[in-house]
Amino acid sequence: MEELHGYYLEDLSVGMTATYAKTVTDADVVLFAGITGDSNPVHLDQEFAKQTMFEGRIAHGMLTASFISTVLGTKLPGPGCIYVSQNLNFKAPVRIGDTVRARVTVTAVDEKRGRLVVETVCRVGDVVVIEGEAKLLVPRRPVQKVAAE
Repeated sequence: MEELHGYYLEDLSVGMTATYAKTVTDADVVLFAGITGDSNPVHLDQEFAKQTMFEGRIAHGMLTASFISTVLGTKLPGPGCIYVSQNLNFKAPVRIGDTVRARVTVTAVDEKRGRLVVETVCRVGDVVVIEGEAKLLVPRRPVQKVAAE
C-alpha cells in the first residue's frame, strides 16, 4: 500500500481486517456538537443527562461511527476508496473517557463492479457499541503502459 493510495481492488481479499482506536474526550464531544449543530443535552449537559436512561452524558452515536470512516479512509482499503453506503446498529452508549476500537473486516470483493463489502464493528472493551456493514468503491490497479522502443 502506497502512502497516498490505499489498497487496489486486486490486493483485497475476504478476511482482511484493520482497526483504529480513539479515546473519546470532552473536547471531542463539544467540537462534534459545534461542527454538526447537534446540541442534544444528553451529550453536553451532565445534569440533564443524569435524568435520562443513560444516567450521564454520552458521546454522539455518529461521532463513534465516524471512527469507522477513519479506518476505511486511512487503512483498509485506505486513501482513494469511496464510501457508497453504511448501515449502523447502535447497541450501547459511549461515554467520555471510553476508548472505542473500530474494526472493519472484508466480507466480499466484487471484482466485476469494483466494490468492496466490509463488516463494521465498534467496541468499548468487550462491549459492541455499533455494528453494521459498509459498501465501498475501490480503485483498480492502473494498467502499466509499456514504452515503445
